[in-house]
Amino acid sequence: MPDSGQTEGRKLDHIRIVLGEDVDAKGVASGFAAYRLPHTALPEIDLADVNTQMTFLGKPIGAPLLISSMTGGAAEAQKINLALAEAAEALGLPMGVGSQRAAVVDGRLAATYQVRQVAPRIPLLANLGAVQLNYGFGVDHCRRAVEMIEADALILHLNPLQEAVQPEGNTNFKGLLSKIEQICRALEVPVVIKEVGNGISADNAYDLYMCGVKIIDIAGAGGTSWSEVERFRQPHEQGRRVAGAFADWGLPTLEALQEVRSTLPSATLIASGGVRSGVDVAKAIALGADLAGTAKPALFSAIDERGAEAVVEGLSAFIHELRVAMFCTGCADLTALRELPIRR
Repeated sequence: MPDSGQTEGRKLDHIRIVLGEDVDAKGVASGFAAYRLPHTALPEIDLADVNTQMTFLGKPIGAPLLISSMTGGAAEAQKINLALAEAAEALGLPMGVGSQRAAVVDGRLAATYQVRQVAPRIPLLANLGAVQLNYGFGVDHCRRAVEMIEADALILHLNPLQEAVQPEGNTNFKGLLSKIEQICRALEVPVVIKEVGNGISADNAYDLYMCGVKIIDIAGAGGTSWSEVERFRQPHEQGRRVAGAFADWGLPTLEALQEVRSTLPSATLIASGGVRSGVDVAKAIALGADLAGTAKPALFSAIDERGAEAVVEGLSAFIHELRVAMFCTGCADLTALRELPIRR
């Protein structure tokens, strides 16, 4: 069983480092800046009629924007999750929580992830590291994570690079595909596979899809780099050097997105990794994503003393930017946006 104090310290380290240090990927870009949406001077639609609504996990949402998994397992994380969830409920957006491993084995930490009381209607995604399936976790643990937060789906995140450079990392990724397939078959809710910022290749996505994963979060390179986050946690110079060597590692978000979409035309794809505006969301949708995900901008808002109000303000700007981008390309709804030609 992980030591709860050690876990809380690591969670707080992650929050502190993401907020206070330069942990963006270096030498690799998400790809959003390379694409331009085609402007139309005569959109022939009313901005007031632009519709960003869709259905995700069987529930209506206000925009194709996921508040990506961030934190949990510490008192400060609980405040952040509640602020994020309140904002998600107000805007009708889906939300993922951070890895629940510690709370699955130590129920005292469960409250730091539980947000249904402030977000009763939104799609909510539970979260565990897939690698934990090689460290004693199974179907019952996955069910426990889902039931803990009354989730609509379970994210199994893949983070081999982060684990490899983390001082306390779990690095046995052997035979995980068959174990993920077992979870997909046994669990009562859909399984989502998510990278944490280094991307999922078309080959990996195909294998996962064939195992029963129907939702894939590309989570490509170009946004926050978790090897950079872990570099700041390293107690020794050698560890910092090794982690720093991977600041440019991974598949750029939009490159991975297009390759996976070409391979899996029917899968539900989430594009995250460097999504920093509603224009980025529009580009992701036009290039094949069903939704886009963002974390860092929402996290910065969540620590504002205004809490949920600040998150609503920040994410409302994302949604308005998306609506303006749709209006200025003549797209009245997401179906039209998905059919929009976009080029470099």
